[in-house]
This record gives sequence, C-alpha cells and structure tokens, in this order.
Amino acid sequence: EMVTSAGTVRIELDDAKAPASVANFLAYAAKGHYSDTVFHRVIPNFMIQGGGFTATLDQKETRGTIKNEAGNGLKNERGTIAMARRGEPDSATAQFFINLTGNDFLDHQSDAPAGFGYAVFGHVTDGMEVVDKIAAATTTSVGPMTDVPAQPIVIKSATVLAP
Repeated sequence: EMVTSAGTVRIELDDAKAPASVANFLAYAAKGHYSDTVFHRVIPNFMIQGGGFTATLDQKETRGTIKNEAGNGLKNERGTIAMARRGEPDSATAQFFINLTGNDFLDHQSDAPAGFGYAVFGHVTDGMEVVDKIAAATTTSVGPMTDVPAQPIVIKSATVLAP
C-alpha cells in the first residue's frame, strides 16, 4: 500500500514472474526508502515515475542494480508497475513507474539493449483514480529535470500488507 499526498494506491506484486524486482521493491519498502520521496516525472498518457528523489529533488542513496526481468511475459499495460532504469538493461535500483496507458513499446522485444524493455512486476488493484490524479498534475522543469510536478506529490509511506 502506497500512501501519497494525492491518496492511497494499492498494488499487487507478481513474485512468481518477477521475483528479483518484487524482492528489490519490498526491500526498499521495508527499509522506509520510499517514505518522503516524490513522483518526480509525470507525463500524461504515458506514466508517473517515483521512488528516487526527495521533495527538494535530492537523489536518495540506493543499493546495487538488479537483473532486468522484462522478458517475464508481463506487459506494460495501464495500471502496471515496472522498474525504471537507465539505458543499460540491468541498471534498475529503487525507481519505478506506473503505466497510464498501454505502453507496448516498453515491453521486451529482444535481448539487445535497445529492445530489452522494462520489467513489469505488479499492477494497481485499488486507487487508479489517484494515479490518474497524479498524472493530471501541472508540471515544470527544475534544473535538468523535466515533467516535474509543480507542487510535490509525496509518497508518505509504502508498506507491505498481508495477502
């Protein structure tokens, strides 16, 4: 359960298809890493991204990178959560994004870096209206960062609920 300044979002994680991504996300949640981070990249009709920066856009320290599980058969469909990463396929750490629409171009196409894709590891089960509210935020540029909500949208907590 992710409690944000815009409302609460519940996410079901798929540890059968994305064990490394789920374990990684849960470890960061258990350590309180996501508390007081923001959705720092919000692009309507695409995705909302968070989990790596404070409200003052200071980057939080992370652990090492994880193996990209984009070839697990899960698709970047509306309401799915996936690991954000840099250009290198196995570069994900703490950041994640929630897809606002079907983003099949982010799905695994090949094992080449350009076609590897982004690993989906769960989906929103409740609170998609909160995700859409976040997506409607007015954005601005802050230094080199673009698509930053003008008013910070804070993740107050991310906690694991019993199944």
